[in-house]
Amino acid sequence: MELLQSVDFWIGLLKIVWINIILSGDNAVVIALAARSLPPAQQRMAVLWGSGAAVVLRIILTVVAAKLLEMSYLQIVGGLLLLWIGVQLLSEEEEDDGQTKEHGSLMAAVRTILIADLVMSLDNVIAVAAAAKGSMLLLILGLAISIPLVIFGSTLMIRLMERFPIIVTLGAALIGWVGGETIVSDVAFTGLLAGYPWVHYLGAAAGATLVLVLGRALQQRHGKDVAAA
Repeated sequence: MELLQSVDFWIGLLKIVWINIILSGDNAVVIALAARSLPPAQQRMAVLWGSGAAVVLRIILTVVAAKLLEMSYLQIVGGLLLLWIGVQLLSEEEEDDGQTKEHGSLMAAVRTILIADLVMSLDNVIAVAAAAKGSMLLLILGLAISIPLVIFGSTLMIRLMERFPIIVTLGAALIGWVGGETIVSDVAFTGLLAGYPWVHYLGAAAGATLVLVLGRALQQRHGKDVAAA
């Protein structure tokens, strides 16, 4: 009880919740992009399972994130995974002629959410772990409170994507941006970034551009294949 009544405890909890609010934007976009290809009845399930599993994953990841970030080439692999996910999600967008895409699989959507969140959370969990100051109770409570925030954000994004399709393109570009950032932030490029800090933004922009170009190309190819069939 003394711990719960501690001012430091509540301040730490507020910090973690606030950090998760700030850092949950890109995760909500990924969840919405992955879930939008599902039948309406399964979209909510994908959001719930994806958000809950992603938060549990973050708790586990926080324990080992600092060590993982010290490993060379790990973030390069993670960044490439994000680029691939961004391309796949963009290529599934509905065609301009009104043709509806095929419905995806619930498990495939949840798997995509988990992989993307695993990569995108490597840096984020460092901030959460720092705010928790070694308190596992603080960490779990803070992340648990963030679950409804992610769910609400994801549900809102799905509705916006249905109304404004351009948001799908912007969301895919965001994933590509984060993927490019992740790659150039790898330990292997520490020396390069120290001398040329602008490379960070160049890598991020290159990632976003790559996702948009390849995603659109695959989408057009898929449209031609469907038309030919």
